[in-house]
Amino acid sequence: MAKDKKLVEAITSMDVDFAQWYTDVVKKAELCDYASVKGCMVIKPAGYAIWENIQAELDRRFKETGVQNVYMPLFIPESLLQKEKDHVEGFAPEVAWVTHGGLEKLQERLCVRPTSETLFCDFYAGDIHSYRDLPKVYNQWCSVVRWEKTTRPFLRSREFLWQEGHTAHATAEEAEARTIQMLNVYADFCEQVLAIPVVKGQKTDKEKFAGAEATYTIESLMHDGKALQSGTSHNFGDGFAKAFGIQYAAKDNTLQYVHQTSWGMTTRMIGAIIMVHGDDNGLVLPPRIAPVQVMIVPVQQQKEGVLDKAYELRDALSGFKVKVDDSDKSPGWKFSESEMRGIPVRVEIGPRDIENNQAVLVRRDTHEKMTVSLNEIGAKVGELLETIQHDMLDKARSHRDAHTYVARDFDEFVKTINEKPGFVKAMWCGCQECEDKIKEVTAATSRCMPFEQEQLSDKCVCCGKPAKKMVYWGRAY
Repeated sequence: MAKDKKLVEAITSMDVDFAQWYTDVVKKAELCDYASVKGCMVIKPAGYAIWENIQAELDRRFKETGVQNVYMPLFIPESLLQKEKDHVEGFAPEVAWVTHGGLEKLQERLCVRPTSETLFCDFYAGDIHSYRDLPKVYNQWCSVVRWEKTTRPFLRSREFLWQEGHTAHATAEEAEARTIQMLNVYADFCEQVLAIPVVKGQKTDKEKFAGAEATYTIESLMHDGKALQSGTSHNFGDGFAKAFGIQYAAKDNTLQYVHQTSWGMTTRMIGAIIMVHGDDNGLVLPPRIAPVQVMIVPVQQQKEGVLDKAYELRDALSGFKVKVDDSDKSPGWKFSESEMRGIPVRVEIGPRDIENNQAVLVRRDTHEKMTVSLNEIGAKVGELLETIQHDMLDKARSHRDAHTYVARDFDEFVKTINEKPGFVKAMWCGCQECEDKIKEVTAATSRCMPFEQEQLSDKCVCCGKPAKKMVYWGRAY
């Protein structure tokens, strides 16, 4: 591997400097580049292709649950943003404002959407009249702007791509059911497609979305032991409806307020893929999200018949996302570049392979090589891609479980957080004072109160008072 690394510039080892390793992978796999606006990024074709696959797969899953796509304006009038007090206070520090239109000062400032609750609420107030108009199950794919102070490509940027679902329902029960349903869509997507295991649960009041009644989350663990909030689903109750006057005539002719939900997933999931699966040779992409699943590398392609056989193989493997690297680079460079870009399977074929009616398959995740007959290469590649997808999820789950710890008192909690990066499961009394103290002392935050509760002890890990919930804690991105 060392000689190949001379061909493609070496990346920093993740064990030496994880943050630098991440940046190196992002840059050298050509996923994105820095933009002229500080904190923003240019998503390059290799990165955007991953996002397109995420978008297509999520969109398909959304529509299976009855979701319809819409599009809301980019700008929000200040007066509209001010209608929901908790909401505006939650987002105020991150809002970017437009004050001029051309050369003229605007009569009212416009914010560049940090999220679109107020826009949807304003629309729903005029669009919903009767119980027959419900439910509204809408989603939009767009970008949003949050003026973050500290940024990192994909994980936290001032402008990012996402989807945001916004639904309106006749009853609290319907809204709660939709909130949980969409969280499960995210969880299944992460595990089945991205091969990233997640913990599902509810956020504490301190950590919930500004203006929400309840926020549910999926939390994943990165290779360095830090947590990443990977998708959220919010139950707004009727709070936004009351602030914006969203009412409908019920079957009994009484006026009722709607109950709303919102849910979102962003381009930070590309960062999650990098940090969960990547290694010191670059990206490792799960087959179901990889823009290129199979790269065919002809060896000694200048020899007669080699390139023709490579193209023949490409046609034989047309059921997969397959490419031929027919550039004039050396085979070693091509191997290393294919690894850097995370392509799940590499197919090597040269004159001797052609003579023997065979090719060599190389797994990106384990570097394992196998020789297969050209007569059965389609079936073998299909089996291998499924095996890789399954094994990557198993490996990520094993890593998460091995880095999930239990603490029963505060000293043990502090020692574990400081010495063993990962999730720490501990009991909590439900008081924000304890949550604040844990964050102040350890820089760890409550990640979620998991749906699958465990009774680790009967005392709060911080104050020793009777415990109400088991919580996953961790330092996070």
